[in-house]
Amino acid sequence: MSATTNGTAPASRPPGGARPRAVALIGPQGSGKSTLFDALLAAAGSAPPRRADARSRSMGTETRLAHCVLMNEVWALLDCPGSVEFGQEVAAALAVADVAVLVCEPDPARAAALAPAFHALEQAGLPAMVFINKADALGDGRMRDTIAALQAHSRRPLVLRQVPIREGGEVTGYVDLVSERAYRWRRGEPSELIRIPDSMLPREAEARAALAEALADHDDALLEKVVEETIPTPEDLYRPLHADVIAGGLDPVLFGAAERRHGVMRLWKALRHDAPDPVDTAARHGLEADGEPVAQVFRTLHAGHGGRLSFARIWRGTLKDGATVNGGRIGGITRFPAGEPAKVPEAGLGEVVALGRLDNMVTGATLSASGTAEALPFPAPAAPVYALAIANEDRKDDVRLSGALQRLAEEDPSITVLQDAETGQILLGGQGDIHIGHAVARLAEAHGLRVTTARPRIAFRETIRQTARHHARHRRQTGGHGQFADVTLEVSPRARGEGFAFEDRIVGGAIPRKFIPAVGEAAEDATRRGPLGNPVVDIAVALLDGAFHSVDSSDMAFSTATRMAMQEALAKAEPVMLEPVDHVTILVPQDGTPAAQRLLTGRRGQILGFAEKEDWPGWDEVQALVPEAELHDLIIELRSQTMGLGTYTRRFDHLAEARAR
Repeated sequence: MSATTNGTAPASRPPGGARPRAVALIGPQGSGKSTLFDALLAAAGSAPPRRADARSRSMGTETRLAHCVLMNEVWALLDCPGSVEFGQEVAAALAVADVAVLVCEPDPARAAALAPAFHALEQAGLPAMVFINKADALGDGRMRDTIAALQAHSRRPLVLRQVPIREGGEVTGYVDLVSERAYRWRRGEPSELIRIPDSMLPREAEARAALAEALADHDDALLEKVVEETIPTPEDLYRPLHADVIAGGLDPVLFGAAERRHGVMRLWKALRHDAPDPVDTAARHGLEADGEPVAQVFRTLHAGHGGRLSFARIWRGTLKDGATVNGGRIGGITRFPAGEPAKVPEAGLGEVVALGRLDNMVTGATLSASGTAEALPFPAPAAPVYALAIANEDRKDDVRLSGALQRLAEEDPSITVLQDAETGQILLGGQGDIHIGHAVARLAEAHGLRVTTARPRIAFRETIRQTARHHARHRRQTGGHGQFADVTLEVSPRARGEGFAFEDRIVGGAIPRKFIPAVGEAAEDATRRGPLGNPVVDIAVALLDGAFHSVDSSDMAFSTATRMAMQEALAKAEPVMLEPVDHVTILVPQDGTPAAQRLLTGRRGQILGFAEKEDWPGWDEVQALVPEAELHDLIIELRSQTMGLGTYTRRFDHLAEARAR
């Protein structure tokens, strides 16, 4: 923990109001995150216009940006996708946010879904708050049980900031543990200040004491009061709470019901009080306060006739329309009040804006006038876990497809485009079938390209099990000089991974030395396609004997004879198909480990072992060797058996004889 012992916070805000701050709303699908986004805007008087159904459905695949002003303070809200398949959008938003709000439901059984988000926050060192949404649906459940379940997946302490008030079995309000004030929610109206119910006093005292103890770990003055059993004042708690949140030492937990606008203004108050200043955030990224203007691109969008938009956070100074950054000229600056675009002449420190026409700027780029500013940290995209081979329905569109795929990868760095040199297929890789399906839909909607998709072909190999010999003679007489070559070759298997080897065993000058290289080259060339139709690997070829003609022999003749001998010798040497086998590491919640193991063994996998994932409490890593042919839709089945949480990485390990399931 980096909070100071006297509870002071890093850099103070300027007189007259805070600089613009950015909040990232993250959380699993179905948690009501987008509803909270709209509710926060509405509470600030900036409700976005009603979205069409088709637009609403698409918003789960990309981050929404909207600006609002609350009490003369400018805020940028980033509503991130909830699906794990669009995790790169979340990682990018966290890279430029001052604080994150982690949205979840009050269901302890779904707490594991928050583990990836908790881990991302810890890795980034980003201050965060937890908002338990749909609190009105808590029923007979206890808020403390939800927090205990969440705590099992977070290394940061989670501290309850409020306790619920229940009336008639329903959560109708809360008691603020710092101010010791009670509020009853009223739909469409400000909460009503009420007296703390007598029945709540013991629970409120217990929860407040737990909060004080958690905060006292990093505040000497509060620790003294806790030890002496002196009741702390609200200020005694506000000070260390603010310092610990900014330092990423703990995450306060609030709750509400965004659909009814319950608890939303209380969340706004917490954000206003505890979200860091962008100067502090920039310092956390290693950027000094003084120097030329600096911004960072966190998202790229090709907006049709609007051209390329580079969404960026201004970390230092002011950028003006028409200014030059990294050798490119800014062609327009756009803010998004209530989610709607509005052109502005400039953007200052802390603002999140879209910069136009910076055609050579990639996502993650650090921008400055000199172009020499030290690169700010930015998350690398995850390796693809799913891929499809794509091809144009109309081959005349191949050139357009190449450009469209490049733009897709620029917009989403977690999309990969690879042309397989062996199969000739164009492989579109990503984070799952939904992710790739969205990319294919984008090709049609944004670029007018219709493509077919197919399962990628596997790059099989073949080798031999036995040693075999074959004699071949090539003779052709066409008038004048003819062609003559005679070779006897022996092919034999080598250990896996040893590759190709050629040995000259000619004695007595049966074949002149000048023709030997042509035999070796032709023998290796013959391994490009074996009797089973695949490249041949891990064999040794020996030239045992042969004959030549002083006039008609040539390199070409010996090459032809060698290919004839190789073709027959390989066919006699018991050829066998080889398939690539990958080393697979699956990451799953511990209660999903048995299902992951069954899934792997059902796909011809060899389990190597499993252990708890370091720094991921409650999660296991399962190691296995799995044939590549079994990995195409592994991620789909893995997620279906682990509540959408499982994922994996892989790397090539070795070639093995192909076996049927």
